[in-house]
Amino acid sequence: MNWNKKKKPLFAMTSVVFAVTAIAGCSSGTPTDTAKSTAAPNATAGAATAKEAPFKISVMLKGYHNDTATAESKVWKKIEEYTNTKLDLQFVPDASYNDKLNITLASGSIPSLLFVNNAKLSSVANAINGGAFWEIGPYLKDYPNLKQANPTVLNNTSVNGKYYGLYVSRPIGRMGISYRKDWLDNLGLQEPKTIDEFYNMLKAFTNNDPDKNGNNDTYGMVVTRYTGPFDIMQTWFGAPNKWGEKDGKLVPAHLTPEYLEALKFFKKLYSEKLINQDFAVYDSAKWDDPIVNGKAGVAVDVTERSYSIEEKMKKANLKGSIDIIGAVNGPAGLRNQPTAGHNGMFLISKNSVKTEAELKKVLNFLDKINDKEMQILISYGLEGVHYKVEDGKLITLLIATDPMTPDINNKSITQLLPSIPYIVPELFKPATPLRAKSVEVQKANEKIIVTNPGEPFTTATYTQKGAQLDQAVEDARIKFIVGKIDEAGFKAEMELWKKNGGDAYTKEMNDAYAASKTTK
Repeated sequence: MNWNKKKKPLFAMTSVVFAVTAIAGCSSGTPTDTAKSTAAPNATAGAATAKEAPFKISVMLKGYHNDTATAESKVWKKIEEYTNTKLDLQFVPDASYNDKLNITLASGSIPSLLFVNNAKLSSVANAINGGAFWEIGPYLKDYPNLKQANPTVLNNTSVNGKYYGLYVSRPIGRMGISYRKDWLDNLGLQEPKTIDEFYNMLKAFTNNDPDKNGNNDTYGMVVTRYTGPFDIMQTWFGAPNKWGEKDGKLVPAHLTPEYLEALKFFKKLYSEKLINQDFAVYDSAKWDDPIVNGKAGVAVDVTERSYSIEEKMKKANLKGSIDIIGAVNGPAGLRNQPTAGHNGMFLISKNSVKTEAELKKVLNFLDKINDKEMQILISYGLEGVHYKVEDGKLITLLIATDPMTPDINNKSITQLLPSIPYIVPELFKPATPLRAKSVEVQKANEKIIVTNPGEPFTTATYTQKGAQLDQAVEDARIKFIVGKIDEAGFKAEMELWKKNGGDAYTKEMNDAYAASKTTK
């Protein structure tokens, strides 16, 4: 069964492919062409009328550096000048962010803009339901940048059909297969087009001496304790993306026949040692290492991993070449798992933003920082200091998070940028052919993504037991792959999942799904 395959193209949500600043959970970079110079914005360009007093906006957001930006940062000052605001940016370390978030929500003293990873977190969902935040959906059409928000991503971040958060953009078609092209060429194989050909590539990379060193010292694909590769490959077999629809009802992906077929394939890869045997505990921070070091030949993950590996190999003066494809054909055709298209969202507090007039000023600020000039500034820093442009390509001079950069500290300010529309990839030529191909693959993926019809909904059971329910499925999947349980054992584990809250969760999701249809 073809579970909710999305065929029509989405708005362009391609990846920035020249990593310059640390953007959490996302590789960044520099794709397509522009011949124009991309200087940092003039201090007064696009600003509000000159005599209007700066509007005060407080923001709580994640910080990924011990020494985060201060109000003395030149980048910070330019943002204020451009938007005619006085900013109070409150950076909270990522490791302690959720604790601080819960304390802030409980206190009721919430800054103007509050970053949250997920509106489905119980504390956030309760605050939204309690009226702590503005519903912004009806206002987005009034702002030139915000009205370009991707409707699929907005839907993914909605709460029972309403939009409370402005999402932070990420490419929606990021997933791909990075592989050692030199190994494939050495073995006389063609780029895989089907699941069977993908399997044959992994088998050849394991058994046929792809590096021609005369030793049996390679394997097909590296997998880590991060389970994303299995989630991606499941869609190739026709499994839904978390939730599928059958006869008008939502069905959990792990209860479908297609999911089980994918599990059998993963078990085959494990039993034939085509993947690393320690995948369940292998550190994802070391994901690239086996490929860079010539031990493994494939990684299934975001497309940016391809050029990350390539550039590490070049830096280490290692021979070899990397290539990338989006997906391979399976029983339901060419399909791929999307991202949710975002990396969290900003909510606007009614505690600090008390009137509709003030709400519009905050929305205007969010709209202005999505202008082209601001996206360049916040993403890359100051031209002539952090970067220069040669032949349309961005050349790094100083990393914007470099501790030696004097008085222009841009650390973690990148976390302020929603990137709507997501135009940074269109500002510079790609630095390498593989970076360019990464963008091409992401664009092509947008036509084959499998959407999740259950994405907008949350339920009382999931709020209470979601972590345990998800972990039970993941544990059963790993046990099946490594042979600790068979098919009957997996089905028994799924029956336990149902009894321990899964049935209640499924019913609540279907109730919410049905209600959403009646209100449209």
